[in-house]
Amino acid sequence: LYTLAADEATFTGPEAFFGFMGVSFALVFANAGAAYGTARSGYGIASMGVSRPELIIKSLLPVVMAGILGLYGLIIGVILLQKIPRRGAYGFYNGYCHLASGFCCGFSALAAGLAIGVV
Repeated sequence: LYTLAADEATFTGPEAFFGFMGVSFALVFANAGAAYGTARSGYGIASMGVSRPELIIKSLLPVVMAGILGLYGLIIGVILLQKIPRRGAYGFYNGYCHLASGFCCGFSALAAGLAIGVV
């Protein structure tokens, strides 16, 4: 049975919730954009292989670009996660800043993945 010692502080309060939601938004939406861009680009590679097989290698670039979007979300998520302290001063301002930066990273990667999938 594990008991929490009195000197071990845990994440409490809604401000940490907003910070962690920023991390999750960066990861989820960036990887959703990467998945959509990869799926649509893979479909394009398959159709390119039927019509013009000599251009398959050139059509691999959008798949790589879409895969990088997921890595961007992962990197931003790790950076944001390291900025949330276990104990100490972490207020609503920091929580909302991390939430907004997770939104910005996630939705921009989602839009980029949609653009890669359309083109």
